[in-house]
Amino acid sequence: MNYFAHGIQFIDRPYVLAGTALPDWLSVLDRSVRLRAKNVRPFADGTANPEADLAAGVLQHFDDDGWFHRTAAFAVTSAELTVLFREALPADEGHRPAFLGHILTEMLLDAVLIEERPQILEDYYTALSGLDPQVVDQSVSRMTGRTLESLQVFIPLFVKERFLIDYLDTNRLLYRLNQIMRRVKLHPLPGSFSSSLGRARGIVAGRASELLPRDVF
Repeated sequence: MNYFAHGIQFIDRPYVLAGTALPDWLSVLDRSVRLRAKNVRPFADGTANPEADLAAGVLQHFDDDGWFHRTAAFAVTSAELTVLFREALPADEGHRPAFLGHILTEMLLDAVLIEERPQILEDYYTALSGLDPQVVDQSVSRMTGRTLESLQVFIPLFVKERFLIDYLDTNRLLYRLNQIMRRVKLHPLPGSFSSSLGRARGIVAGRASELLPRDVF
């Protein structure tokens, strides 16, 4: 899953909400810093303090990813997008189309949820704006055993940028994708890729109820 799908059920618990985003935040900031369930679990002691809530959110992220990535709907959708992207990028013989098939299934599913519940997106950023970034930094340092200060800068920037709204606009989404391409050292996507994004958006929207079945989500 991605940011919005992980977190919207915890809008009223900002530190749990932040915990659901933490694995993705760290993948942006420093991929060598990893949150591992066995190290996080002792901190999720149910005391409802910020650190316990952060840990609970991280574990929720892992649980969500566990069932989501095993579903038939995710396998079929990401494979269908991969084929679409291979056709759009005929010179690409590497893993970029499969990578895009995976992450765009998640990002475009967030777009569906944002379209359905626009007010919750506002509530999402409002909740995160109330965090104490230093508390988050210190908690992650304890959970990972690594000194970390970058979240104190990153969290306010994440709230200010509000980039999730860009998922609704194909040109802005392409811009965000190329930021990811640079970060993971893959070739940038051409402007013509926007037509494939439009087709991919329809595929994910048409399968949204299978990707997030109401009896699970």
